Amino acid sequence: MTRLSRRSDLLSDRAAAISAEADAFEDDYLAEDSAVRPLYDGQQLEREERAALRRVSGLSTELEDVTEVEYRQLRLERVVLAAVWTEGTSEDAENSLRELAALAETAGSTVLEGVMQRRQKPDTATFLGKGKAIELRDIVAAEGADTVICDGELTPGQRRALEDVVKVKVIDRTALILDIFAQHAKSKEGKAQVELAQLQYLLPRLRGWGESMSRQAGGQAAAGQGMGSRGPGETKIELDRRRINTRIAKLRREIIAMKTMRDTKRHSRKASAVPSVAIAGYTNAGKSSLLNRLTGAGVLVENSLFATLDPTVRRAETEDGRPYTLADTVGFVRQLPTQLVEAFRSTLEEVADADLLLHVVDGSHPDPEGQITAVRTVLADVDASDVKEVIVINKADAADPDVLDRILRHEKHAIVVSARTGQGLDELRALVAEELPRPDIEVKAVVPYDRGDLVSRLHGEGEVLTTEHREDGTLVHAKVSPVLRAELAAYLV
Repeated sequence: MTRLSRRSDLLSDRAAAISAEADAFEDDYLAEDSAVRPLYDGQQLEREERAALRRVSGLSTELEDVTEVEYRQLRLERVVLAAVWTEGTSEDAENSLRELAALAETAGSTVLEGVMQRRQKPDTATFLGKGKAIELRDIVAAEGADTVICDGELTPGQRRALEDVVKVKVIDRTALILDIFAQHAKSKEGKAQVELAQLQYLLPRLRGWGESMSRQAGGQAAAGQGMGSRGPGETKIELDRRRINTRIAKLRREIIAMKTMRDTKRHSRKASAVPSVAIAGYTNAGKSSLLNRLTGAGVLVENSLFATLDPTVRRAETEDGRPYTLADTVGFVRQLPTQLVEAFRSTLEEVADADLLLHVVDGSHPDPEGQITAVRTVLADVDASDVKEVIVINKADAADPDVLDRILRHEKHAIVVSARTGQGLDELRALVAEELPRPDIEVKAVVPYDRGDLVSRLHGEGEVLTTEHREDGTLVHAKVSPVLRAELAAYLV
């Protein structure tokens, strides 16, 4: 025993000496001139950033009132947010994490903590990296969380591996947004679109273990029919995949049928030459509030993300009496799941077919320019980038004047309004009237007095230049649409 003890002491002394030499070498190395050995070479991240798992303050939504906490903890998930900061500034990364916190609250969760790691790219195995995943597990245990939400889209393998480490349910940003859409969809079309997106997301992420990987009895074998009915059968996970594919095909057929009905309505509006205006923008930018202010539509207005999923079309008139339609559309968000863009394509075609686009921006948001870029990315995906666009900077009453000035300088076609106070709405109505397409076919017609309906339509849908009452009818000189000209063909002079 004495010999072993002496040998152990010797090894300990040698290890201590090696450690001291390493520390001395590191001190000398760090003391070198930064011009010779730069701390950041453009390819690697700073040592502190790579080693740190930063906590982002101000994300917790834990309630302080004891009775309310007791009630909400029974029904709400308690979540910890996790993000990987790969590009941009730390402020951009924190804004993205705060947006994830708002999404989690909208889904009905209590946000306890948010952590962020600086990396070149997410770890292919556990998203955060194995060591940081263990630190996340400790945070989850300390906070008493039951769910981790990652700010990004996880592969099926990353999700499984991270769940194995943190020991609680793990979901990603895409699954969270799909869950919110499922809660808020009200119309038949909206529900079908959300279900289609959810199934497309779920299909490659089916997990099988235990009985789900065993073969199922096929045919009449289960009823004891014996010979001729036995075979390998399907595993349960294969059966689930087949059922999901069948359901996806059925939903696509239903959405195509609903699209036909929507197209019919849109074509009837175009046939009557009524110009259309689409309201689009980032979620919670105030699109529904603006629609209510302009038309009195009475659409649900709520300070939450994705309050509006089902598009609303309302009729409005310019100051000179020309009718047009206003369409409120679903809001956009950064990294909007591609499944949702595809599923809601028929709805978003309202924007692509519009004559004018009111792109609503939240002027009080920390990063309004980022919102504009995110929305334009989605608009390009649905072939709506060529529509004439007006940037409507909303929430002017809560925005920083310097931010408003900055956006107005960068965006040539922009206007500042407040749907809550009514500021700038008269100017917006005038701008819409100016930008809407006007009838451009000049005609002269003598309309009989028993066709007063045509004269009324000329005043409502066209631009009447002069009128003169004669014995045989009303001589009207006006600019009209091709549809109206065809109806006046018998009375042209």
